[in-house]
Amino acid sequence: MGGVRQSTGTDAPAGAGQPVSRILRVTGPLVEIEYARGTAMYDLVSVGPAGLPGEVVAISGDVVTVQAYEYTGGLAPGQPALPRGRPLSVRLGPQLLGGIFDGLLRPLDAAGDWLLPGTRRTAAGERTWAFSPLAAEGEELAEGQPLAEVAGAGPARLKVLVPPGCGGTVTRIAAAGNQAQDAVVAVVGGTGVGLGALWPVRRPRPVRERVDTHEALDTGQRVIDLLFPVARGSTVAVPGGFGTGKTMLLQQIAKWCDADVIVYVGCGERGNEMADVITELAELRDPRTGGRLADRTVTIANTSNMPMMAREASVHTGMTVAEYFRDMGLDVVVIADSTSRWAEALREFASRTGALPAEEGYPAGLASAIAAFYERAAAVTTLGGDRGSVTVIGAVSPPGGDLSEPVTAHTERFVRCLWTLDRDLAYARHYPAVSWAGSFSRDVPVLAAGHRAAGDPQWSRHRDRVGAALAEADRLADLVDLIGIAALPARERVSVLAGRLVREGVLQQSALSERDAYCGPEKTAALADAVLAVVDRCRELVDSGVPAASVEEVDFGTLLRAREDTGPHDAAGVTARRDAMLARLGELRS
Repeated sequence: MGGVRQSTGTDAPAGAGQPVSRILRVTGPLVEIEYARGTAMYDLVSVGPAGLPGEVVAISGDVVTVQAYEYTGGLAPGQPALPRGRPLSVRLGPQLLGGIFDGLLRPLDAAGDWLLPGTRRTAAGERTWAFSPLAAEGEELAEGQPLAEVAGAGPARLKVLVPPGCGGTVTRIAAAGNQAQDAVVAVVGGTGVGLGALWPVRRPRPVRERVDTHEALDTGQRVIDLLFPVARGSTVAVPGGFGTGKTMLLQQIAKWCDADVIVYVGCGERGNEMADVITELAELRDPRTGGRLADRTVTIANTSNMPMMAREASVHTGMTVAEYFRDMGLDVVVIADSTSRWAEALREFASRTGALPAEEGYPAGLASAIAAFYERAAAVTTLGGDRGSVTVIGAVSPPGGDLSEPVTAHTERFVRCLWTLDRDLAYARHYPAVSWAGSFSRDVPVLAAGHRAAGDPQWSRHRDRVGAALAEADRLADLVDLIGIAALPARERVSVLAGRLVREGVLQQSALSERDAYCGPEKTAALADAVLAVVDRCRELVDSGVPAASVEEVDFGTLLRAREDTGPHDAAGVTARRDAMLARLGELRS
């Protein structure tokens, strides 16, 4: 390139001229090596004859502690270790969309049945991308501004941006046409810019500013969008014991939410569940574009039988990928399933280092690590002036469903929304099994203001009334079990009926139904309005002297089937069924 330096996201050399060190001790994923000149925290290290990847996590005198990301069987003291002179980084680029990668963002499409330690994995075949320049030679560009667009990478129109820390005059830019993913396509201020570049996984990508947003992420799941909505750029934890439907709920959100890009991080989950996710995403049609849903998804598959410490890298890798797409002005959702497995990796390594354990054996820095992960979520103004967001949804798997355990307790402190999954609801086959008593959303006030500004002042009222109906029904449930429904006053019997209608007619949702797997905002509002209108009419009837038993004996099937009998956006169909139900109730007066 005639002296032109290509941007890699870091100015550190990639191992050239680095002194070779020696292994001193190996215990599981912990490898201690001799200190070599220039070694710094979080530098990448190639360990052993096979060059297993590892990361410097501690330096004490002449001893460097390395966290290895591959199986270390066969490593022995005296074998070589090469500090690479740069942080652990991943290669970002248009090849990510639709791809399946491991925790270090190495492609798995060309991997064999077994991932052998030290194997250099590259994508199958060499792809090219349709390149369309947006800038001209001689133009002055600042960091983060677009140089070109890249097509052929799924529905999202990707951009090639001036890398952070660069800027100046465009002295060369490639003509329109196909470009290889490792090609240098422009020179800006003396720096070569490729279609993609390396970026350290632990370093957040810079932005111009964080911004407040009044726009909700539409998940298509009524219990969430109505009761516990999440704003774009916010954070969510989904705690729940075994069998409560965490993976199913997260898969539904990945399939149906209105984000531009989904980054699905399978962090230590079972291999069969990860295989199901990959298979379904490849087969599903994207309702927004008509193409494959997988074409706007990046899957990081780090299953329970892969090296444990790769889980620790996978969550940072997923966040770095999300920030890359966010900088293009896209809305990204990161789904981490589950952060408990990540925390288990932290605990495992801390025990190897002999660190003083905190509660339940987790390291003392667990809370800080969780906070640092969720802190990278935000709605931002990018360096180029666009608006983008990263929303993080992390599953938590508390052992035995104990929500007081450290990972759940610390996570609840740092997230904006909590969708607690209830075992009793799941065992009663009520899905999504989100507990309305144990969940919250701190985004409700700002989203309510957004609904009012958009001309929907009834959203808050419907939400409050649905929540009140559920709370009142829960309050009466134990009393009903004790003395029976017939012993309650008429209005309280209607309150019990209201709770059932809300649960079965609004909150319950079938992931296997073509009409009910996704529910648009207008249909969600119509269902809530229909149930509340019917409940109001029932109260009017008992207040006018109609026996409560007569109201309870009415067939409410027309109302309860509305969620499955109408299309995902058919608010008018719901309203028609509401009117039919009200007319039937009106017959009781006569």
